[in-house]
Parts: sequence; C-alpha cells; structure tokens
Amino acid sequence: MFQVKLSHLHISPRKARLVADLVRGKGAEEAQTILSFAVKKTSGPMLKLLNSAIANAKTTKNIEAKDLYISRVIVNEGPVGKRLFPRSRGRGDLIRKRTSHIVLILDQRKEEVKKEVKAKKVEKKEEVKKENKKIVKKK
Repeated sequence: MFQVKLSHLHISPRKARLVADLVRGKGAEEAQTILSFAVKKTSGPMLKLLNSAIANAKTTKNIEAKDLYISRVIVNEGPVGKRLFPRSRGRGDLIRKRTSHIVLILDQRKEEVKKEVKAKKVEKKEEVKKENKKIVKKK
C-alpha cells in the first residue's frame, strides 16, 4: 500500500471530488491516461500525485504500474481563506477561497499477490525437494 498526500490545493473540494470519482478503483496506467485527457483544473495536480505514488512503488518495492490500482482517493476540505467583496451601501460580502487536501492510496492487485504467494510456495517446495535429494545422495 502506497499513500501520497497533497495539502492546501487551491481548488474547492467539490470540484476535486469530480476528478477523484473518475479514477477511483481504476488501474494505475488507466488512471494516468484518464487524468492526462481530463479537462479539469484538478487533473494536473492529481496526475502528479499519481505519478509520485507510482515512482514510490517502483523505487521501494520494485512494483510496476501495471500491477497497481487506486484503492482509495480521499478529498477533504482544507483551510478556507476569507475575503470581503464590496457591495452597495457600504456592505461587504464574504468570499470563501476554499482549499483541498487529497490523499491517494495505491495498492497491489490481489490476484497478483495471490499468484506471487503461490509461486513462492512452489519455489520453497522445489528447494526442499532438491535439498532432500542432496541429502539422500550423500548417504
């Protein structure tokens, strides 16, 4: 599981969730394609975040992008900056400059994990058989 965070993104959470919904549950390579062609302001930072998570997976655990999928994307509300907009009769309306916190979690496909576990068990059995044959030959 690889988790990356982006804090204080100057886009409202409502708009960021639209892009998050596009890629949630998709494979990492498919999500990269979707984000590169999406015509939304959030798609650029989200693509950088996804690329960062994929790079972390490659460097730390040597896992390729084709074996990863987006298990969760969480878009939370960040701090809100407040400005006054002048109105008639000396009044002022409040303008909220919203920010977002995005958490993207990549995970390895379970099918791939099961295959790897089975392959490791088979390898161990083969090693044990080879060792047993060596022991028998020595006697």
